Amino acid sequence: MTPAPDPPIEVAIIGSGCAAVSAAFELTRPEQRGRYRVTIYQEGWRFGGKGASGRGPGRRIEEHGLHIWMGFYENAFLLLRECLAELDRDPTTHRFARFEDLFFPDPVIGVVDRRSDAGAANWLGYFPPGAGTPGDPDQPARAFSVGDYLVRLVQLVQALLLSAGRAEGASFEQVPSAEGASFEQAQSASESLEPGALLERIARLLRYGQLATLSSALHASQILQIALRQAGRIPRSPLLGLLDLIGRAAESQLAALVERDDELRRIHELVDLILAVVRGAVRFELVSHPEGFDAINDYEWREWLRMNGAQESSLNSSFVLSLYNLPFAYEGGDPARPRAAAGDALRCCVRAFLTYRGSFFWKMRTGMGDAVFEPFYAVLKQRGVHFRFFHRLTHVSLADPGRSPLGEPTFVESLDFEVQAETRSGGEYQPLLEVDGVHCWPSEPDWSQLWDGERMRREGRAFECFWDRRHVARRSIRVGEDFDMVVLGVGIGAIPHVASELVARDPRWAEMVREVKTTATQAFQLWLREPAGALGWPEAAVNVTGIDGAFETWADMSHLIPEERMAETPKSVAYFCASLPTSSDPPGPEETGYPAAQRERVRRHIVQYLDREIGRVWPRANPGGEFRWDLLIPGQGPDGGNAEARGALRLESQFWTANVSPSARYTLCLPGSARHRISPLDHAVDNLTIAGDWTACGLNVGCVEAAVMSGRLAAHALSGAPALSEITGYDHP
Repeated sequence: MTPAPDPPIEVAIIGSGCAAVSAAFELTRPEQRGRYRVTIYQEGWRFGGKGASGRGPGRRIEEHGLHIWMGFYENAFLLLRECLAELDRDPTTHRFARFEDLFFPDPVIGVVDRRSDAGAANWLGYFPPGAGTPGDPDQPARAFSVGDYLVRLVQLVQALLLSAGRAEGASFEQVPSAEGASFEQAQSASESLEPGALLERIARLLRYGQLATLSSALHASQILQIALRQAGRIPRSPLLGLLDLIGRAAESQLAALVERDDELRRIHELVDLILAVVRGAVRFELVSHPEGFDAINDYEWREWLRMNGAQESSLNSSFVLSLYNLPFAYEGGDPARPRAAAGDALRCCVRAFLTYRGSFFWKMRTGMGDAVFEPFYAVLKQRGVHFRFFHRLTHVSLADPGRSPLGEPTFVESLDFEVQAETRSGGEYQPLLEVDGVHCWPSEPDWSQLWDGERMRREGRAFECFWDRRHVARRSIRVGEDFDMVVLGVGIGAIPHVASELVARDPRWAEMVREVKTTATQAFQLWLREPAGALGWPEAAVNVTGIDGAFETWADMSHLIPEERMAETPKSVAYFCASLPTSSDPPGPEETGYPAAQRERVRRHIVQYLDREIGRVWPRANPGGEFRWDLLIPGQGPDGGNAEARGALRLESQFWTANVSPSARYTLCLPGSARHRISPLDHAVDNLTIAGDWTACGLNVGCVEAAVMSGRLAAHALSGAPALSEITGYDHP
């Protein structure tokens, strides 16, 4: 007789953000042959976590914040592309069937440069197309060593010096190098140098004491590339000497030019920063260090750059400040306290700037909920995943230590939930609505599906708010009966509230929740009656950071207008976001007035920002010192808004959010905190793994890619798949 197949392993996944959904996607792949049966427990009515979006009044897109993907998000794009391929939707009947239907390249980033001779000026950086497209399933997973990154950085120095020289009219093809050969000849000859010959070449350059031209600096940088490829075989001292020589050459050749040319000044700042990075990597021996970039995580990013020779003008440049703005890297959300761990910042920067494919940025043609979480929901549903919406986790119960075999880790015995609502049918809640043939997530639940739904609507039930603890029932599920394994995919801010036993028993968990900090964020969206150009923005649609005021980042999202169905068609759509200064830890559930107070704070920030600061972006939007509130399309707010509202009351028709709930807060990578992160591969609890951008996942930055990497690691912890070598960028043992 054929033996009966083993029963499937029951997996309870808590949460539905990028990390949790990625773990579910991996565990339910067809290759697993039904080995894992997954149930997702989610508070409220929608997927997405910090990536959630919904359709509000007029079917407008309302986001948790500004969601733009980056070209180095290899894991995230790979899973989404595989998801779309499995759905195999017909592009003639479904307008978002393919990757290219959902995403388009956006290669420009803007930074407000306050050091321009003309006052605050817009510095627009264009990133040329990278080879291929991110997540291309035909390309193998890519692994980069520290040495690979350093070589690419030196290549970038070459490109910047060439750019600077050509801006001044120099011709590099025929200018002889310090060695008496052309740059191209020297480049070719250097490729075959052995360590001994290479050291002699470096020594000869150092004996010159200076590099007379940019061309000779280019030749020296080519030799540096070869030397970095042989790191470990070349002593540190000659490398540092060569770096200093190149730095002095760049300084002497560019210093006289930067005062009268903003573009050359920016190039000079970038060259100075890159040389500081390479110098620091050599000094700290990061190429051969077993911890790689993590070896410098106790240092603050700018502190480490300063230690390695970066000039103060470069450290205070708009470019560096933008690297703090984009990941909300301000402790407590305070703009006066920029802090980021040096190793984490360096890893993220080199991956973002040196490994992107196709485009530096990729924008979605619709909301992230529609573009990303609807396809994943459809695939998981197709694979038989069960969904328990309106289930708020309240407690993870561990088995008594005495019940575990001697020397074995403890295990999760039960999970306790507050059931926020129940369906009238008794079946699974159906979360999507249709907008012109596309299934979308709504900004509020379908009250008609819920018992007492109309009463709940009138009472203003806020199912996604940590401080709204109203519920209709409690539910406890038990190991061996309802689940075998658990993926805990909530935000780290929620861990003290839902996993207090684990925090109390394991000092490492206590250290993690104490040391890995989060920050609240704020965001708002405007639907306007005039395009950005008519408001005084001089460039094409772009993403800009470094703006003065409460909201330092703005993106023109007018490409979304065709997807919305508002009564009055906007001429432009604008998204703004920033950190929200608050205490490091939000108050407990008893402080029920806290979210409303924070939302009111954000409203005041918006009014002040539009009245006083928006002129730096749209000079024609507040010419008299007060925002032209009639620009805002009325009648689109909650319950339709007030179409007759005037002045700042018109803001009520727009959308804004204070992201202050524990799971909604953004995870920071403060100096010294990375060592306290716990990996999804950790086995301290036998049947539990964790997933989220707050885990030790190989990219300690709050972003989609980190969350997906963590979800894939969580799936590996439970099933052994995917192989760690298949997780692009995972460079940890």
